[in-house]
Amino acid sequence: MQDASAPITHKRVLKIAAPIVLSNATVPILGAVDTGVVGQMGLAAPIGAVGMGAVILSAIYWVFGFLRMGTTGLAAQARGAGDTAETGALLMRGLLLGGTAGLFFILTQIWVFWGAFALSPASPEVEALTRSYLEIRIWGAPATIGLYAVTGWLIAIERTRGVFVLQVWMNGLNILLDLWFVLGLGWGVEGVAIATLIAEWTGLALGLWLCRDAFSGNQWRDWPRIFDAARLRRMMQVNGDIMVRSVLLTGSFTTFLFVGSDLGDVNLAANQVLLQFLEITAFALDGFAFSAEALVGGAVGARDRSQVRRASIMASQWGVGGAFVLAAVYFTSGPALVDLMTTSPEVRVASREFMFWIVLAPVISVASWMLDGIYIGATWTREMRNAMIQTVAIYVVALFLLVPTFGNHGLWAALMVLNIARGVTLGWRYPKLEARIA
Repeated sequence: MQDASAPITHKRVLKIAAPIVLSNATVPILGAVDTGVVGQMGLAAPIGAVGMGAVILSAIYWVFGFLRMGTTGLAAQARGAGDTAETGALLMRGLLLGGTAGLFFILTQIWVFWGAFALSPASPEVEALTRSYLEIRIWGAPATIGLYAVTGWLIAIERTRGVFVLQVWMNGLNILLDLWFVLGLGWGVEGVAIATLIAEWTGLALGLWLCRDAFSGNQWRDWPRIFDAARLRRMMQVNGDIMVRSVLLTGSFTTFLFVGSDLGDVNLAANQVLLQFLEITAFALDGFAFSAEALVGGAVGARDRSQVRRASIMASQWGVGGAFVLAAVYFTSGPALVDLMTTSPEVRVASREFMFWIVLAPVISVASWMLDGIYIGATWTREMRNAMIQTVAIYVVALFLLVPTFGNHGLWAALMVLNIARGVTLGWRYPKLEARIA
């Protein structure tokens, strides 16, 4: 494990970031294999059922994404302060919260699924298959939500190679079991669900082994500390702020899709294609943002203002460099990549027309991604929440002003305004963040 007091260097930033970038690269592969193996059945309904079921569960689990970010910031600070007992207690709080939430979804699955199908109605055949898929997958809820805490803790202690191992294990096992259960045994949609369920629980077991340092002493069962009212309030406040911020951010992107749906089918399809580039950008730059979370959190815990600034600058330098590399790739290879995603001539033409927004996006957006990581590490989450509220207000005004006049170009310009506003509202507050470090 990296010594928390070690000097912050470019090597240390990359040691945290590189495994995250590599592990993120495995995520799209799993979805493609899930779709591919079910597609070999030669029927449309199973493909729709797996896709619909995965989206429903992703939406449910996404709510608990705050657990990953909150655990990283708080555990990194505890580690920087040399408080080993609190580091272990934080992991246990996260696991207990994940387990409780997962159990809640298992017990209330009838109403959860009813609500999901009410919001997203499908044909009777697809709905029946989706229900079979969900009734199996829901038993993995405690493991999946608990893994948010495990991942956050591993990032906090700078053991991101463990995150990479965990991701490769889960996705690799899932793919192998997909092939065996669906193509070999003919289990269809249920086979995909069982494969994922096994991967989730074995992933949690592996994750706990990777976090074994937290269980080496008695801190993991120091119940008075784990259930200390003040520490629990602090954890809930941080997580609550992050959740509000994340809901607002997701709502902004959802609004982008809804507004785009009124601009014609071709523009809607082109936007869907181009949004994949933004997803790739987020995956690629996540590693550097996570570096900022871990290093800034450790420096805040140590009450070292100069190290907070050094961590922020060094991680951001790599983030900016990565953003320019991505922009160059999109500029030179974007049209060819679009052609791999769609064969529709109209969508290809439209995607090329709006491609320059994708080239600009990494450079325009990198400040917001890096500042998010810095603020999460510092657990300055109330300011993150307030900045996002201001940002969304600016975004809404941009949508009203730009879309009626410039159509889909105006929609993309508004999205760029969103990311610029995120960076500006967070950057404006950054000097206060440094000033509060004693």
